[in-house]
Amino acid sequence: MPKRKIVDEGEVIRWFEEGWTYQEMTDEYKRKYNIDTVLSLWGNFRQRKGLDRRIARDDDLIPWAMKREHRQLYPVMMLRLEARRRAGMAIDEDERKRLDSWKRKLAEENVVVHYDPDTEDGFAYVRREPTDGDLIRRPARKTTLRRNADNR
Repeated sequence: MPKRKIVDEGEVIRWFEEGWTYQEMTDEYKRKYNIDTVLSLWGNFRQRKGLDRRIARDDDLIPWAMKREHRQLYPVMMLRLEARRRAGMAIDEDERKRLDSWKRKLAEENVVVHYDPDTEDGFAYVRREPTDGDLIRRPARKTTLRRNADNR
C-alpha cells in the first residue's frame, strides 16, 4: 500500500475551514513536509471527508461551456455569486449589495442573461420570455463541462 501523503488530517481540515486554496495547501506541504502534492489531492480529500465545497457549482445557473475569454465577464461573475448565495455560502457585504443591485436591474428591465459563445462579447441581456429561468435564457441543453461534482 502506498504511503499516505496527508501527514495531519486535522491540520488540513483546519485549512479548509480557514478557506485556504488548494494551491496554498500544496505550497505549504512542500515547505513544511517536503512532500509534493497535486491540486486534485485536496479536492479528493474534501470529498472523502464530507467537507463543504468552497465554490458553488450550479449548472442550472451556468449551464454553458464558456470560452476562456468569456469566463471572467460581469454576467457570469454575478451568476457565480448568486450560486454561492443559493448554496448558503458566505458572501461579503459589498458582494451582496452588488448582486442585489444587478438582480434588481434585470427585473426592472425585464431581461435575462443569454450566452452565445460565437459572439465577441459572449454574454448579452435579452428580453425575458415565458420559458426563461429566473436569471438566464435557458439553452435547449446544458453544455457545461463542469457539472456540480456533489450531484454526480
